[in-house]
Amino acid sequence: MILLIAILLAVFLFPSPWNLVVIVLGVIGEIVEITWGLRLARRMRAQTGAEALVGQEAEVVEPCRPDGKVRVHGELWQARCEEGADAGATVRVTAVRGLTLDVVPSG
Repeated sequence: MILLIAILLAVFLFPSPWNLVVIVLGVIGEIVEITWGLRLARRMRAQTGAEALVGQEAEVVEPCRPDGKVRVHGELWQARCEEGADAGATVRVTAVRGLTLDVVPSG
């Protein structure tokens, strides 16, 4: 993006010797921007799969006494709640065991 702006500035605003300086600065700025973006991308880990569900809130669809169903991010999951939860209640996911979520009542 920086390089594109530098090219536009060089073409429309700066006279002959300075337009090359602006383009070189744009190339340097673009290299810095790409390096910074790659460093940020390496630090952040994508959260997908089962580990992303732990800690999320879910809505109970079928009463969990102790087994039932919950909806997390629009998906239906089998759930197990030892304390029990009625339909419509909000629960928090504590663990994922296969295709079953362990949940506890929120609050």
